[in-house]
Amino acid sequence: MVTQFWRNWIQAGFFVLFVLAPPLDIFRLDLNLGHFILFGHNWTLGLEPFQQGLIGSAEAIFNLITRGFLPIALVIITGVWVSWKYGRLYCGWLCPHFSVVEMINRLMRRASGKPSIWERQPLPEEQPDGSTIKPDVRYWFVVGIAVIGFAFLWAISLLTYLITPSEVYSNLLNGSLTRFQGIFLFAGTLVLSIEFLFARHLFCRFGCAIGLFQSLAWMGNHQAMVVGFERGRSSLCRSCQNQCDNACPMRLRPRLAKRRMFTCTQCSQCIDACDEVNTGMSLLRWVSGKEAEIVAERRSTNTET
Repeated sequence: MVTQFWRNWIQAGFFVLFVLAPPLDIFRLDLNLGHFILFGHNWTLGLEPFQQGLIGSAEAIFNLITRGFLPIALVIITGVWVSWKYGRLYCGWLCPHFSVVEMINRLMRRASGKPSIWERQPLPEEQPDGSTIKPDVRYWFVVGIAVIGFAFLWAISLLTYLITPSEVYSNLLNGSLTRFQGIFLFAGTLVLSIEFLFARHLFCRFGCAIGLFQSLAWMGNHQAMVVGFERGRSSLCRSCQNQCDNACPMRLRPRLAKRRMFTCTQCSQCIDACDEVNTGMSLLRWVSGKEAEIVAERRSTNTET
């Protein structure tokens, strides 16, 4: 589907940006220098001249507001507005963690027929597009490589956000990591491997502050963009093996009430799956405004449509 094609490319691009931002000095916090680096420039609160007696208190306060308070306020306001209107759009389209979650889901389904080890039953082998996925235990090896590999990549990327990237990569290649660097990489890789393998969905739902923030803002707006369901055509759902449910990477059920779709990432995979099953006539679609409000009110008295 066109939506998933572009979403996958956007996710991949943002993941590359996440990894390369520190080495390219696009954005990082350098603990050695004690301040941020933004697009190759030092980003401080501008208080050093005040400490040296070169500027007065008024100018120091101005620097503090413009360099500290305003950027943070702008990020928060923008995040609140986007989340209030569109929900967890960042999660579904940008988040470098969620892209790993989806990849491991797909690999685990190839290995066991289930996108998560906590799934009670394997998903149907037949896919919305008519193809089939037969479980193959040999894919567990690929799952293990992906889990450990992405955990290590995440750990070293996080470390380069804190310590000069050239130092980290040089020490890694030469086998001369400092004690702190070695402990950080080992602990980070271990914790992330466990999380990617066993608790990636739980983290997205309950452990991620950014995701929870987006969900709370979205739930506060009854006119926010949400998946709508054509109840008048619901008879078509009886023969599709719940492909919309199967497609959801967060293991949600798209036809339930909005309050039970609290962690929806707006990835559109449920809509695309329904569209493939019904040959371009999906029963699911994005709605917003008054229509979304009506859907929310109608669903409030139904556990499932």
